[in-house]
Amino acid sequence: MDIRLVFGRNLRRYRLAAGLSQEAVAERMGVDRAHVSSMERGQQNVTLLTVWETAQALGRRSAEFLDEAAAAAPVPSGKAAKAPRRKRTKS
Repeated sequence: MDIRLVFGRNLRRYRLAAGLSQEAVAERMGVDRAHVSSMERGQQNVTLLTVWETAQALGRRSAEFLDEAAAAAPVPSGKAAKAPRRKRTKS
């Protein structure tokens, strides 16, 4: 299996297990939600630093994101709760 898909499937698995939205993980990592989405879909060729930052954001070990056996298991289809929308303030 493509290592990008392995990483992405495991990212989604651990994010959902933590009950976090893509937006919440993105905020913890300091990236955009779309970046987390593209990582989950295996479209990003992530760096070692990104693997580490993702592990820190989800309280996991970096190696868990590269586990092919875990990635081969069905990924939960449940959705995490969305982060509350921020209200715009007038300047």
